[in-house]
Amino acid sequence: MKFLEKYNFNKEDIAEFLNNSPKKLINLVKENKKLVCENINYLKDLGVTNYQQIFLEYYDMFLMDHSNFVEVFAKYEPDDLIEKLKKNIKIVEYL
Repeated sequence: MKFLEKYNFNKEDIAEFLNNSPKKLINLVKENKKLVCENINYLKDLGVTNYQQIFLEYYDMFLMDHSNFVEVFAKYEPDDLIEKLKKNIKIVEYL
């Protein structure tokens, strides 16, 4: 999971993720590293500053096909979405 460090995930967060996530999903994240990175980059490029928190809470979402991942967020006005995500990442469940 070293690839997450280039997205400013700290080692403690990565260790916690590895210790508290199902092995099967951890393996899927590792196997689909390119897709996960593509989806992280999308949020980052959109201007979402707390993408690390979102990934750590909803990592399975980052395994979605990139076009589907983009569709989830593209339905909303970017500035409004970013502001809402800053206040409460739990809204991801309702997107």
